[in-house]
Amino acid sequence: MYFIDYNSDNMDAIILAAGMGKRLKNLTKDKTKCMITVNDITLIERMLSQLDELNLNKIILVVGYQSEKLINFIETLKINTPIEYIHNNIYDKTNNIYSLFLAKHYLEGSDCLILESDLIFEDGILEDLINDKRPNLALVDKFESWMDGTVVTIDDEDNIRNFYSKDQFSFEDIKNYYKTVNIYKFSSDFSKHYYIPFLEAYIKSLGFNEYYEQVLKVISNLKDANIKVKKINKKNWYEIDDIQDLNIAESIFAPKEKKLEKFTARYGGYWRYPNLIDFCYLVNPYYPPNSLISELKSNFEELLVNYPSGMDVNTLLVSKYFNIMQKNICVGNGASEIIKSLIEHVLDENSKLGVMIPTFEEYSNRMNPKNIITFDTSSNNYRYNADDIIQFFSQKEIDMLVLINPDNPSGNYLFKEDVEKLIKWTKDNGILFVVDESFIDFVDCESNATFLNQEIIDENKNFIVVKSISKSFGVPGLRLGILASGDEKLIEFIKNDLSIWNINSFGEFYLQIFEKYEFDYEMGLNKFKQARKKYVDELKTIDKLNVIPSQANYIMCEVTGDMNSYELTNILLNDYNLLIKDLSNKKGCEGKSYIRIAVRDEKDNEILVSALKEILN
Repeated sequence: MYFIDYNSDNMDAIILAAGMGKRLKNLTKDKTKCMITVNDITLIERMLSQLDELNLNKIILVVGYQSEKLINFIETLKINTPIEYIHNNIYDKTNNIYSLFLAKHYLEGSDCLILESDLIFEDGILEDLINDKRPNLALVDKFESWMDGTVVTIDDEDNIRNFYSKDQFSFEDIKNYYKTVNIYKFSSDFSKHYYIPFLEAYIKSLGFNEYYEQVLKVISNLKDANIKVKKINKKNWYEIDDIQDLNIAESIFAPKEKKLEKFTARYGGYWRYPNLIDFCYLVNPYYPPNSLISELKSNFEELLVNYPSGMDVNTLLVSKYFNIMQKNICVGNGASEIIKSLIEHVLDENSKLGVMIPTFEEYSNRMNPKNIITFDTSSNNYRYNADDIIQFFSQKEIDMLVLINPDNPSGNYLFKEDVEKLIKWTKDNGILFVVDESFIDFVDCESNATFLNQEIIDENKNFIVVKSISKSFGVPGLRLGILASGDEKLIEFIKNDLSIWNINSFGEFYLQIFEKYEFDYEMGLNKFKQARKKYVDELKTIDKLNVIPSQANYIMCEVTGDMNSYELTNILLNDYNLLIKDLSNKKGCEGKSYIRIAVRDEKDNEILVSALKEILN
């Protein structure tokens, strides 16, 4: 709840709502952009309701496209603040500079908020803007990669140094940019003596097909203009220009009871949520190093405009790094591509797949559920070894056994001696044995834990090793994974099954250079293991949280007491902008109260630990 201590009796709000919103295509075919809905509420209804809380003198809407339908809709709303309309009859031939020009006598008559109608923003943003004693403010936010449109640079006293339009934008200067939110506060004096005179001169010189921010660009160069920026302090807002924007806005501004569902349904892409810290994200927080990233950047243009090499060349690169013969290894567009080929084409409709649960489900998701034999490991606190697996599956008929080692989400790790026992048992029983080592590099209880070994795969044709390079090498965006096997026919089949250009140029270049950063990789893993130990020690101090030991880059925890895992996950997302994995619907965890949290860098880990202590202690 915000305490409003301003006097806004002599303040108006001007909403620019004349545009056609063509980029939203069919959604604006017969209605204006501000009438599209986000979670069943139109943009204009939400904005008017927020303005109605401010005790304004009046609200002015500049309307154009589908104006009659918009006005009729607004009249059905229960808005207490008087609303007046200005008609832009040439909305299809002008830009927003003309719409604001039509409202100039309102700008002269009182202090004004100016808003564009395609915005959605969190409650409190307008109150913060009005409560700020500075009379003329442009609302801005630190530039993020998802943003588009006008940006500004500012000085230490919040003065605007310069406006930059799209054609002036320099990606090298991103760290210095702030995005204009397209919400402004102008005093009537500023409008009379600066904005309107320059607005009229600008229109007279360049016409109506321009943008009102261009006038501010000119004014900001005047020493006595007295226009400052106000930074949004980690409050959510979004500008909706296209269908993707709408989709993201619906997740950001979802009701609390639906927000988690909308976020988890995205399966990634959380870089478009700058205030969110993603603890579902399972990668190495200490790799790649800046030097490797710089090398990728320096070759960006060449990689962008040229074709990658084919499968044979990329297989040669991973063969060299992992010291596996080229005929025994293949590379995929992420491990998931290889898994799909392996399961769907090596096993037939009658084959039986053996898996532990809970576990990584990409393998079993490729099978008919009736053909999956599951070993539920929950009875022993999700700990199991080779003897447990053999004892269970000895009584079952399976064609393939999959072991995720360390397992996901439990972090359970089988030592090499145990895996060797399973290799022998599966070989003796004619079972294909897949070990997924996507998280093996995070293990600190045993050295040289990998089974990516030429001698072992040569001796065991039934044995297959899968590894996601994304996880431990911290490059999920490159989508790289490998499969190694002594069965040359299997490798040849998978290579033929996959596209010849399944790896893009960026992935190929990474494979070409990552060997020379091996020392950095080892250093990064050492830093990770230290951070994980500190993280686990802190988590163990939290009441109502039972921490399961893990050898991976994530920790599985049982939530005890009155709050369950689903409730905790919702609170962290809605109140703290922290996304964790609720396991209550995962196979092997149904009806139980477990979460999985990634190990990030120490700073992020401390943020989550602090939030958990506030909620649970």
